[in-house]
Amino acid sequence: MGKKEKIWFYSFFITGLLSIFPSCKKDIAIQLPSLMTADVVSATSTTATSGGTITSDGGSPITATGVCWNTAPSPVTSDNKTSDGKSLAFSSKLIGLIGNTTYYVRAYATNISGTAYGNEISFITQPESIKIGSQTWMLSNLNVPKYLNGDPISNVIDGTQWLSLTKGAYCDYENSTSNSITYGHLYNWYAVTDSRNICPIGWHVATKDNWLTLTDYLGGLTVAGGKMKETGTVHWHDPNFGATNESGFTALPGGHRYSDAAFYNLGINAYWWTSTEASATNANYRLVNNNGPGVSVSDFPKTGGFSVRCEKD
Repeated sequence: MGKKEKIWFYSFFITGLLSIFPSCKKDIAIQLPSLMTADVVSATSTTATSGGTITSDGGSPITATGVCWNTAPSPVTSDNKTSDGKSLAFSSKLIGLIGNTTYYVRAYATNISGTAYGNEISFITQPESIKIGSQTWMLSNLNVPKYLNGDPISNVIDGTQWLSLTKGAYCDYENSTSNSITYGHLYNWYAVTDSRNICPIGWHVATKDNWLTLTDYLGGLTVAGGKMKETGTVHWHDPNFGATNESGFTALPGGHRYSDAAFYNLGINAYWWTSTEASATNANYRLVNNNGPGVSVSDFPKTGGFSVRCEKD
């Protein structure tokens, strides 16, 4: 066999072996990273801390990490986000948050294949507060859709269903979320006294006696409302008589859901439940209106929809 024939034979032989016994080494497909979102800690009214841990880089170097957040579920990096480098474990500081608001958080990590997200965690920022005398009050009406343990509070839109409720529920004035952003949700009294709690840790729905302490400190029922009301007519209708807001309470006229399940008096009246029961069917509430500086005390059927202010324990 000549030299050329030998070269051809060995080339043919080796090619055949490779076709029968392909290489054990294969290209490994690059995948998205895998990661876990860290629990949210140290939440204030405007900041919180989270982070993440990468459990697999997906076969490619990590190029970016952080957390993203939003007030709606499933946040992505086009929402609010941090940028926390390329470490496999990282801590993230969330800033610019709004008090007394539910946020959803996911850690993210990016490699050459794209961006992956960790598990979703929700939390509620602490409310902004104001100290009045010996008490500390929320600076805004309650606006939470869940009980403290994470169970959802029913959002009931239908009026007939609302009137038949014997369990906790909330709604927005005229079922408009834009109203709840400004004035908070309207809750029935069953939500107010549910054992799962609607106020944040360290807070409670104010009792009848808590309100009495407040109004007494502000000079009594005949003048306390003026000292509690936001001034001007941006939210209050004319004349907003007697409003000075010298207490800093900044009462807003969120209206209410009446015993016929219709909505009334946005811009005119501010109603707040107390946690004090008046009878088997009614509960105590407080009322401030645009026509005077006083605070009214009365009771209303538990199926009504009123605002809620929490007081610090």
